[in-house]
Amino acid sequence: MAWKLDNPLFSLADEETNRRDLQLWEAEKTGGMWEGNNRLPYPITYLIALIIVTAFLVTTPIWGQRPNAKIYAPMVEMMNSPDIQALGSKEAKMAEMTKRTREILAGMEDSRLPGWLDRHPLTWDDLMLIAPQIREIQAAGGKYGLDEYNIVGDQVRLANFQGQIFMGTGKLERKQPWWDNGFTIDVFYVSYFVLAMVIVCKRMPHFSQKPDMSKAAR
Repeated sequence: MAWKLDNPLFSLADEETNRRDLQLWEAEKTGGMWEGNNRLPYPITYLIALIIVTAFLVTTPIWGQRPNAKIYAPMVEMMNSPDIQALGSKEAKMAEMTKRTREILAGMEDSRLPGWLDRHPLTWDDLMLIAPQIREIQAAGGKYGLDEYNIVGDQVRLANFQGQIFMGTGKLERKQPWWDNGFTIDVFYVSYFVLAMVIVCKRMPHFSQKPDMSKAAR
């Protein structure tokens, strides 16, 4: 089972290992089927690569995105207003506030905010839990904005991201970077899968080495 690393794209096994594998291959009964040890067709390889790239491009904006307090701040401001309180059920209140909040967020500079609200809906009970914390942050002021506070369960917490430092003020940005939206996690697992498959395939005899299936027929 020796490893051979001088030409890893050809084979990761030494000649003795490949010879034993071919002998085992020839000794196995295959029911008369021809085992040709052919390479994976290029179109299949390109298709796999296309699927992986497409999946990243399509889903990058939504993976791992953490909701921040800014998208719920308009709800906190209007939740105690008479017209909202006049609505009967909790569901009706949230539906109306969500509609108004989406309109408010759509008018802001960051065009991603309405989409974040749609992907992270709240119930009335959820809002009751985080509203006092958002009000406390707004009243305290401080150097961090609401978009730098994440909603973690029923808690509002300052994001632990270590972003860029603004020169002059020394303020450390605590916003989630675009490349952290689950992107790096998936890159790791996809890379792990591809590497594992390459190692498995290259530990077998190269496709140019064919088993003598006439021996298996006897």
